[in-house]
Amino acid sequence: MPEVLQPGNHIMRISVLFLVLLPLLVGSWAHGEEDYQQVKVADPYIDMHTGPGSGYPIVYVVERGQTIKIIKSHTDWYKIESPTGKVGWVSRDQLSQTLSPAGTDVELKQFTHQDFEQRHWEVGAMGGQLDDAPVLSLYGGYQFMPNFSAELTLSESLGNTSSSLSAKGSLLISPFPDWWLSPYFSLGTGVIQVSPNPTLIQPQDTTSQFSGVGIGIRTHISKRFILRMEYNDYVIFSASNDQDENEELGEWKIGFAVFF
Repeated sequence: MPEVLQPGNHIMRISVLFLVLLPLLVGSWAHGEEDYQQVKVADPYIDMHTGPGSGYPIVYVVERGQTIKIIKSHTDWYKIESPTGKVGWVSRDQLSQTLSPAGTDVELKQFTHQDFEQRHWEVGAMGGQLDDAPVLSLYGGYQFMPNFSAELTLSESLGNTSSSLSAKGSLLISPFPDWWLSPYFSLGTGVIQVSPNPTLIQPQDTTSQFSGVGIGIRTHISKRFILRMEYNDYVIFSASNDQDENEELGEWKIGFAVFF
């Protein structure tokens, strides 16, 4: 399979673009979280804790009239920065009593881990190795419940002797969807078309069915972004008069996704 991209490889080119741009968006968005939202304290004071919970000690008090900066949220707690640069955590109840810089009521914006658990759609791109050849994939999935989802994946692999294009449907089970690093198991089937390198003698494309099992892990990074890693073990049903055994392939991938 050739190691360089060819002009006609649309899935490969789109996947590369997705994989390049999405981390840049994640990084820029995460970096800009300090400017995410600014609010003005309306109560006599707000207590800043060292962690996201009332059991953490109070490290600082912000007085009425001061403007604070919201950095990020975790469940019902928000990490904020005071005008003096102090950083701590404030409960949603206290923060909901603040005002916008214009003096209007504040509507708190947040994407929490609970939003990640209750997502419906997930769309992403992943890259890695299919046996000894590079592979890039685009996928979309729908989550029926927090621990059960279905996905459709389109993949393209390019190597020294041949290239392949595949489509796979999978069912995924996530036994611990509330974990920060959430593991999952997959069972899928699909079709793969293998195209030998044109320099070979009498190249002939072949299309075969395959099935596979996989294991992976994903985590909510920030906002609507997900980082995901997985390993798949495939059996390609390629046995014929010329080949007695089916082919087995291993695949590992890492990539990013967004959820809705």
